[in-house]
Formats: sequence, C-alpha cells, structure tokens
Amino acid sequence: MTEHRSGPVRSAVAREAILSATATLLVDEGWDHLTIEGIARAAGVGKQTIYRWWSSKGALVAECLLDGRFFAVEPVVGDTGDLRRDLRDWLTPVLHFLNTPTGRSLLHSLVAAATEEAGVGAHLSEAFGADRLLADRLRAAVAARELPPGTPVDQLGHAVFGALIFEVLSKDEIDVAAFLDLVEFLLGPRTALFAPAAPPAPA
Repeated sequence: MTEHRSGPVRSAVAREAILSATATLLVDEGWDHLTIEGIARAAGVGKQTIYRWWSSKGALVAECLLDGRFFAVEPVVGDTGDLRRDLRDWLTPVLHFLNTPTGRSLLHSLVAAATEEAGVGAHLSEAFGADRLLADRLRAAVAARELPPGTPVDQLGHAVFGALIFEVLSKDEIDVAAFLDLVEFLLGPRTALFAPAAPPAPA
C-alpha cells in the first residue's frame, strides 16, 4: 500500500517541480533559451521524466498557462452596472504589468512560443481571462442592456486581447489611457437605447 500511494505522490511532486522550473526559466531567460535539458536540471529530474508527460517545451509552457502560472488576473471582472468602468478597473493592472520589463519580456516569449506550439496560442488568451472573464462580463452587459442584443461577445473579447498583444509587440510602452479609450470605442457609444429601462413613473 505504501508503494502504491507513493507513486502518485512522487508524480505530483515531480510535476510541480517541472512546471515551476518551466515558468521560472521562461520568465528569467526567455523562450529562445528555454530547453528541456535546462528544465530537467532546474527541476531535479531526468529528461525522460519530462518526456513521459510532455512532448515538447511548448507543451510545458501551454500547461503552465493553463495552470495560471504567468499572469495573476483578477478572478472576476466586477459588475457595478457600469461596463466601461468595470473593464477599466480590470484592465488597468494588466496594462501596468505589461509595461514592466518582466511583463513585456514574458508576453514576447509566449507569443514566440505560440508560433511553434498550437497549445500555447490556444491558452494564451485564456491566461488573460479573455475567453472566460471578459466574455462573461460582456454577456452580462448584453443581458443588462448595456450592450445591444446580438453583440458578438467572444469576438469582442478577442479583439481587445489582440489589440493588447499588438501594443506590446509594436511599441516600447503601452499608453494605458489611450488603450482604455480604445476599449471604450470598441464597446460602442453609450445610448439610451441600450440602457436599462427606467422604472414607471408613480401613478
């Protein structure tokens, strides 16, 4: 029984060591310098242990993204009844993080990894919350008539995320205020048509 129980325990410890080493090395050294040999050495395991569970360094990075090991985004987008305010409050710390050397270097490495490993690209927007948190808040905005019926919430979330990546890749620094203004523009004008209906006047 002891041997039976210790197998999964040892596997869990090795998995954690490998993923932790992968995340640390990617942040510290970048995608181009990330190797299976380096990960194995840092994790204190053999390369064969890594290849037993992952086919490539890209697969490792993809799992790190899935585990939320790179970006600490808020678990929910607030819902105060003001969509634009909620998105500004949620996006502002993300933008400031991406303006740090660590944030910019990390996103550059992840984009480079995504060109070689499909799984990285599949999980990259999810790591930022674009596939879940942002889309869920946009759906709530449609239900609350903050956005028009039929708003393509998934595509809108991806447009915001895509613009974010472009800003990081093409500029030395994100203009936070200008980016937040862009998001507001993408959401469309505030109009009474989509505002919550006013309560009826008292008789």
